[in-house]
Amino acid sequence: MDTALLIWNRVISWTCIFTDIISDRDSKFTTAVWTNLHQLFGTKESFSTAYCPQSDGLAERIIQTLEHMVRGVCTYGLEFKDCNGFTHDWCTLLPALEL
Repeated sequence: MDTALLIWNRVISWTCIFTDIISDRDSKFTTAVWTNLHQLFGTKESFSTAYCPQSDGLAERIIQTLEHMVRGVCTYGLEFKDCNGFTHDWCTLLPALEL
């Protein structure tokens, strides 16, 4: 239950509360932590076919888009200057990708 609360405090509360999770029966999503999360929030868990990305097309497309965005941010190097001359570390841009 502690891990479930940690996930709530650090991830879900910053993004959103999900109503349904679709997983491919990976052991990472069938652990007691996820069982506790489903009990805490009353969410529903659905399973797709394992190793079949076509059944989870939207998630695969989102992952592809995020990879593209992260690559774009990382191409600046460790530090870069914006158009106003301010120096930034590329890590400071990562929270903007969550929007």
